[in-house]
Amino acid sequence: MPRTDLVTDPTEPHDPASPLPILVVLHQDTSTPGRVGSALVRRGHRLDIRRPRYGDPLPATLAAHAGAVIFGGPMSANDDEAWLRHEIDWIGVALTEEKPFLGICLGAQMLVRRLGGRVHPHTGGEVEVGWYGIEPTRAGRDLMPWPTTVYQWHREGFDVPAGAELLATGDRFPNQAIRVGARAYGLQFHPELTLAMMHRWTVRGAGRLDAPGAQPRHRHFEGQCLWGDRNRLWLERFLDHWLARDPSAPRSAAP
Repeated sequence: MPRTDLVTDPTEPHDPASPLPILVVLHQDTSTPGRVGSALVRRGHRLDIRRPRYGDPLPATLAAHAGAVIFGGPMSANDDEAWLRHEIDWIGVALTEEKPFLGICLGAQMLVRRLGGRVHPHTGGEVEVGWYGIEPTRAGRDLMPWPTTVYQWHREGFDVPAGAELLATGDRFPNQAIRVGARAYGLQFHPELTLAMMHRWTVRGAGRLDAPGAQPRHRHFEGQCLWGDRNRLWLERFLDHWLARDPSAPRSAAP
């Protein structure tokens, strides 16, 4: 369950001197926003955590929120579940209001579906479960420096829908990060990963480690030692850009 000190109390009036809360959408009762949640809290935001899968409503407007993040889950964006279809439709609120929106893994695939794009498995039945390389496009390089290797946990990928810009590519799943307008992003990989999450995923999801293309468990932890800090630093820069009042401003080229 999420840490209660990170969750916005809906009965508590908002302090106008404080940043607005961030809407956080999770899809399992054990899911947490990980490093993303911790980084947002350090920036002064409280987290309004909701799980539509279990009946939590989504707001009709994001006027009372600084932005929204939809995280991943074991389901498919192609599933025919009423709550999932509603969540995909709801993304239109963030896009219409031009509020900062971030979709991670399943959340990115939901964004693609909302834009009319296709979400589909690898043609050879392979997955990305572990650490895999990515390469920024020219648009991605203009945005900020990117990590060379990121953590993945997915069996489906997405096409780049009309109106979206490709920011990073990969070998097995070519589309790894997209931007829609100036404020909406979709990431196929998991920058929110913590060591505790890696332990939980590789135990509870151990069956995924036998899928074609998945890496053995020890390589997940080796990769965390090699690339975890670089991904954490990238996330800090990315969130600063994502929340900036003027997202077109040039970003720092810090390592």
